[in-house]
Formats: sequence, structure tokens, C-alpha cells
Amino acid sequence: MKPIIWKYRGEGNLPETIWAGEVPYLSFPLLEESGIVSHGFSTRLGGVSEGWFATMNFTFLHGDSREHVMENYRRMAKALGVDETRMVLSYQTHTTNVRKVTEEDAGKGVVRERDYQDVDGLITDVPGITLVTFYADCVPLYFVDPVHRAIGLSHSGWRGTVARMGRETLTSMREAYGTDPGDVLCCIGPSICQDCFEVGGEVTEAFEQEFDEKYWPELYYRKGNGKYQLNLWKANEIILREAGVRPEHIQVTNICTRCNPDYLFSHRIMGRERGNLAAFLCLKS
Repeated sequence: MKPIIWKYRGEGNLPETIWAGEVPYLSFPLLEESGIVSHGFSTRLGGVSEGWFATMNFTFLHGDSREHVMENYRRMAKALGVDETRMVLSYQTHTTNVRKVTEEDAGKGVVRERDYQDVDGLITDVPGITLVTFYADCVPLYFVDPVHRAIGLSHSGWRGTVARMGRETLTSMREAYGTDPGDVLCCIGPSICQDCFEVGGEVTEAFEQEFDEKYWPELYYRKGNGKYQLNLWKANEIILREAGVRPEHIQVTNICTRCNPDYLFSHRIMGRERGNLAAFLCLKS
């Protein structure tokens, strides 16, 4: 196995790279140490897809062979110690809609058709069901409530972030399971970093309307060309803290999808000629 040499953004090396045979994935110590979940974030490596999708692609929707994608799910399931036939997939359209996943949903998106759309967040308290969401620069948000034994997994691009997807997921967990945000362990997964995420003024104006002015210097800076560099990692961290998550219960990635195109898919680099990464989260039995 050829070692992965990450280009880190900042101090440390979170999350950690785990190899399960020939399948590498990323793992957060905070969640692993809880002892109640299996989780991971995929890389481009270890799968069987070809061409634009090489090799560990998890989307059925961009033209990849269904047999290849299914084999990729089987390989990741084996690596994580979960059952691919009990995975439940999101149907992402940059909303803040969160679906409560029950036993009746097991397998939807993988071995059964999804009977829902416009779902960017998933929550469950059913052991053995693996929540799955998709990425190629946007932010994965992991939630683990060790008190009520409930989990959540959400996709948060800039639209989801400005609409506070992290808060909406925690609210859904509170309503469904009685979750107290102060108990929840949260991780902000691999996604585009501030130095790579150039946006226009209409985007920063949206963030100015949603975030207190004291945060603006942390959220963006303006460049000479009139564009801005936006920090989605910091924005989501602020959202989680303001929603009641303790600072010591938050781990933030320093792996950027755009900085590491050999190992991760990036929409900013590849456009639609690419596969999708995936985040996985499962409550252990």
C-alpha cells in the first residue's frame, strides 16, 4: 500500500487515516473514543470504479457502473464492520431537511429505492443502520448523542451552512430523541478550506445577515480582485457552539478536498466529471 501524504491546513492531523486492508478511510478520535459508533469518511482509493470515478465512488447518479458502485459499498461496509444492505442514503439538494430514519428505511438508496427527496440530513436511534451522506467539497457534520444513543449525519454546503444545518440537525435530534446539545459529540469533516473557497459578495452578504458582526473577520477576508475567501469550517463550528455544543465536544478537520485531489474528489477542480465521497455513521448494536 502506498502511503497517503496529506496536505494539511493548519496544525495537527485530524481526522486520522485508517487502513482496513486495501481500503483507507478517515476517522475522528472523538467519535471513536465514544465506543458506541462505527464511522468513517471515504477517500478516492480502494474501490473498483474506473475513469472519472476512480476508484472509490459512491454515487449511482453520474453514470458509473452500478456493479462497481455496489462493490465499493461492500468494500467500505467490510472496512467499517457494518452491513451495506442496512445503509440509508440521503437525497441532497442543499436543503436543511432532516429525515428521521427508522428500521423500515434500512437499505434505501443501496438495495431499495428511496421514497424521499430533498433530504440533506439523517438521524436515527436504530442500532445497525448506517447513515450515508455525499461530498465533493461541501461539509460533512457528524453528531453522536451518547446519553440517548442517537446519531445524526448532515451535508452542509454554503447554503446549508448559512441556513444553520448543524442547528437544524440538533433540533431534530432533540425533538425525536430528547437530545441535549451539551451531551453531543460533533465533528466537522473533510471539505474545502478557506484558502480554496472563493465566493462572491452575495455569499458573504448572506453570512453577514445570519452571523454576528464579531464573527465576520473569522468567516471571510476580501481579496484584491473583489472576491472573498469563506471559512465554512469556522462557520459550522460557530453554529454548533451557539446551538449548545460544548467546545471540547467539537473536532474540526484540517483536510481540504481541493488541496488533496489525488485522494479526494473536489467539485471545484473536477466539476461533474468525478465521483462522490461519502460519510458513514452507524450506531453499534
